[in-house]
Amino acid sequence: MKTGVICDGISRDLEHALTVMSEFDLEYAELQFVWDKEVGDHSPAEITKIKEILTRNNKAVSCLSRHIFAGMTTANRPGDELHNKHMEALRRVIDLAHELGSPLVRIMTSKKEQILWGLHGAEHWNVAKGAWDTLPPLIAPAVDLARAEGVRLVVETGNGTMVNSNYTARKLIDELDAKDTLQVLWDPANNCWCHENAFPEGYDEIRDGYLGHLHIKDVKVDTPRATLEVREMGKGQLADQFAPMAAALRADNYEGVISFESVYHPGNNSFEDGFRKCIMLFKTHFH
Repeated sequence: MKTGVICDGISRDLEHALTVMSEFDLEYAELQFVWDKEVGDHSPAEITKIKEILTRNNKAVSCLSRHIFAGMTTANRPGDELHNKHMEALRRVIDLAHELGSPLVRIMTSKKEQILWGLHGAEHWNVAKGAWDTLPPLIAPAVDLARAEGVRLVVETGNGTMVNSNYTARKLIDELDAKDTLQVLWDPANNCWCHENAFPEGYDEIRDGYLGHLHIKDVKVDTPRATLEVREMGKGQLADQFAPMAAALRADNYEGVISFESVYHPGNNSFEDGFRKCIMLFKTHFH
């Protein structure tokens, strides 16, 4: 399978990150922060330098992962000041995607309201009424822009965002009738917070053409205590699910990239050290 890494999880120094990638035969660079800037904020000279470094290191770009729409709320509306700011950033990232040959651009969704739908009384007492209905109109202009520009968007299943499960990601795509342009960036570790089991339940939601990209890490969540622990891969609650996930992806001929997300450190704040502790098990499952 096609494997890579979110580069700034190793280092924001792109040259160094790509050198470490090469040690482990990872081919696909996912760019989020390069040097001191998020993708979409680099100058033309910096973009030229990024292209040169990628070419010299023989790395393709899998996805440009700016935090588009992150931090928005149900109070935001299409065309308001914050939405316009995110749309302008998206235009810049799409331009960069054309420059770097990235097939995918990541978007996020607005902040989570906990209970979106309910039954037998909950719909009256507990649901955040209308919260979900604010989301598709916020995302629709991004889909239209990406479709016109010939770029695919992937919406990440995020912690604390309206789309925090494969179920909600698929629901958004279906309501927008956007499967041709918008797919799921599945982060099964993020989905642990809302207790969506990665395999088979989570995977079954998106296996029929909805999956566009993956982030892999391992975690332990304690929702009652509002605590998240990133763990060395194979030592968290996804440990027994990586193998069946990988087998299903192979059986279904998944053609996208699987990015290792290096957000674990072994207690010394070195995410490169965390990467080195995890990457061989990642490759064992997904390479």
